[in-house]
Amino acid sequence: MSRPPTFVPPPCAAARVLRTARGDFAVLDAVPAAGVRRRGTVLMLPGFTGSKEDFIALLEPLTEAGYRAVTVDGRGQYETPGPEDEQAYAQDELARDVLAQAAALGDGPPHLLGHSLGGQIARAAVLLDPGAFASLTLMSSGPAAIAPVQQQRAKMLADAVTALSMAEVWQAMQAMEPPPPQDAQTRGEDRPGDGGDDSEALRARWLRHSPAQLIATGRQLSNEPDRVAELAALPLPKHVISGERDDTWAVPLLDDMAHRLRAHRTVIRGAEHSPNTDRPEETATALIDFWNR
Repeated sequence: MSRPPTFVPPPCAAARVLRTARGDFAVLDAVPAAGVRRRGTVLMLPGFTGSKEDFIALLEPLTEAGYRAVTVDGRGQYETPGPEDEQAYAQDELARDVLAQAAALGDGPPHLLGHSLGGQIARAAVLLDPGAFASLTLMSSGPAAIAPVQQQRAKMLADAVTALSMAEVWQAMQAMEPPPPQDAQTRGEDRPGDGGDDSEALRARWLRHSPAQLIATGRQLSNEPDRVAELAALPLPKHVISGERDDTWAVPLLDDMAHRLRAHRTVIRGAEHSPNTDRPEETATALIDFWNR
C-alpha cells in the first residue's frame, strides 16, 4: 500500500463529501489559488488498501500548476462506507461509480488517474464511456493480473480478513514488517514512507476498510484479463507512469503496455510501486507536463 507522508491535507485542499447519482464519496478537493490560471480538473483513484490521502503530496504542485485535483475514497475504502456484500464491489460497479464522480465534479470531462487497482478501475470506466474523460493516466497499473507472489498475498489477506478482525489482521501485518535498516535505527529514522508519526492514521485507515471490498478487489487483481487492445482502440490520450522498480507488475511489462497503447511513458527514478509517495515532486512534474499537452 502507499504510505502517505501525512494524513493532514494542505491548505489548498478541503476534505468533503462528493454527492453523486450513485451515492456519497469522501474526497479531498484541492483548488488553485485565486489568480492562478485554471487548466483543468483531475480525478485520482487510489490503489488496493489505499485511500485518497495517497495523493496528498501531489496536491500543492498540481494546484500551483492550475489543476483542480480531487482524490476519492471508493466505496468501501476508508471514509466512504460500503456494504458487506462482495457483489457490490464488482469492477463494473466500481467503474460506474467513477463515471458518477466525474459527472458530479461539474467541470466537464476531467483527466482520470488511477494508481494500481485504481488504474484497472479507471480503465474499466474509460471503456464504458471514453467521452467522460479528457485523458487517462495509469500509475503503476499493469495490463492484466498482478504477479504470482502478489496473488498469493492477496489470497492470504482475503483468508485473514475472513477469519480475523481487521484489528487482528493489522497487528499480524505489522509483526511481519521488516525492521528498519541498522543505520536508520542508529540515526533514529523511520523507514522511507512508513508514515512516521502518522502510523496511527495508517492503522485507523486500515480499520475502516470494508473486508468485502478487500476480498472482491483482491480477487479482481488476481484475475484481471488483458484489455489493452480495447483501450488502445480509443482515441483518448494515455499516459503510463511508474517507478523504476515494481514487484506488482514488472517494469518491462509496463513498458510493453505503453507501447501497445501508443501512450506517453514516464519512469520516475528512485521510485517503486508508489511514485506518488516515493517521489511526489518528480511525479507531479511528469503529470503536469502530460496534462499541459
